[in-house]
Amino acid sequence: MKRLLLTFLFVALGQGSALAKLYNVLVIQTDEHHFKTLGCYGGKIVGTPNIDWIARHGALATSFYATTPVCSPSRGALISGRYPQYTQVTNNNIPLGDHVVTFAEVLRRKGYKTGYAGKWHLDGLGKPQWAPERKFGFDDNRYMFNRGHWKKFEITGAGPRVAAIKRGKPSYGVENADSKTFSTDWLANRTIDFINLNKAEPFCYMVCFPDPHGPNTVRKPYDKMYKNVKVPIPASVDKSRAQTPRWGAASPRITADTVRMLMPSYYGMVKCLDDNIGRIIDALRKNGQIDNTIIVFTADHGDLCGEHGRLNKGVPYEGSARVPFLFYCPDKIPAGTVVNEALSCVDFVPTLFALTGDEPPKGVEGRDASALFRGVITKWDDIAFIRSTSGVKPWLTAVTDRYKLVYSALGQPWLYDLQNDPDELHNKFTNPDSKKIVRRLTAKLTAYAKRHNDPYATDPQIKADMSQALGRD
Repeated sequence: MKRLLLTFLFVALGQGSALAKLYNVLVIQTDEHHFKTLGCYGGKIVGTPNIDWIARHGALATSFYATTPVCSPSRGALISGRYPQYTQVTNNNIPLGDHVVTFAEVLRRKGYKTGYAGKWHLDGLGKPQWAPERKFGFDDNRYMFNRGHWKKFEITGAGPRVAAIKRGKPSYGVENADSKTFSTDWLANRTIDFINLNKAEPFCYMVCFPDPHGPNTVRKPYDKMYKNVKVPIPASVDKSRAQTPRWGAASPRITADTVRMLMPSYYGMVKCLDDNIGRIIDALRKNGQIDNTIIVFTADHGDLCGEHGRLNKGVPYEGSARVPFLFYCPDKIPAGTVVNEALSCVDFVPTLFALTGDEPPKGVEGRDASALFRGVITKWDDIAFIRSTSGVKPWLTAVTDRYKLVYSALGQPWLYDLQNDPDELHNKFTNPDSKKIVRRLTAKLTAYAKRHNDPYATDPQIKADMSQALGRD
């Protein structure tokens, strides 16, 4: 009855037929996830049929980037549509500004049931800190924890808690975790519970799994599932010093043997994620909700997994900054759509609300890319902007589907041709045939910095290099 009343109300207010269908919104986010481990992105080792289902029946973005490739800034940008300098979350463990209005808050005000489970990382230093006081539109945040990559959970009379304890404190232990207590399964169960509870009214739910972020451990049988697989070794693992910019230097460098040791468990975590995402999708099918639910699958940032002799993230290399982004929206996004243009986290909120028919909150800086996902546009400014965390020597990046230009306080600029050099081994910045693309991307980056007040563009080294590039003959 409430759903019918809401539908009638929006149509009666003259919002148009686009709002006659109230979509549920389900956002699934993984942590430190290399996009190439997914079948839909060309992965060959881990079977990911459930995540691939989202891509096959919706859209896949090939060049979607974390606005800042670490946890907190990326998450803040995704849920707000604002660049990190405007959320105040420019590095990890910085609280999200009270002024920020999230996509969930917009839908909550509209009458949606809203909730969140999993890692939040937008409320400061609390760890695990269940159910942060500031909800930002996610009303049911009982299963939201602020920080940590815990492997085992349970529900007690006092609420949820980390079930692995060492020396009296919560630990990342995975011992005796099973399909009821392992973090991925446990969070999937909380998501399914919420979906089942809200069969008859519109809901907005976000679940953020702490895997496949390290530690690289996973419950049985996933822990041994890929132990005998032949792990592919990145071509860049042993690259030369001349091929390494100062911002990309690793100390110590990761060896091929380390990659072989770490990746089987990483693959196991990805497989466990896919199986549980399948259970969530099955719940939507069983409840008859699949045809009116928007499903988004993405990650906060990548994991280099040995590329460039590094693990983890924080740099503009592809394995760190490029993330999976899948978008399923029945009746709006044609099945099998592929979006090749460069996008970033800030573009999610305006794109989502263009599909639901809602107005984005004030202050949103991202672009509405819904026409790309609907396959009805022929011209688009193929560019996205990425920035480093605060507290380090800054870098700024402009990236397209083909090119990536990096300006850094740590030395010379770098230009990668991702089409001809997908391993990012060769700097094309000084090549005579690169002048045109360098100028164009530098001009775009300059305009971004001015419009969005990015202080990194005032760094003396970056400012000088950008000015010189614009003045090149």
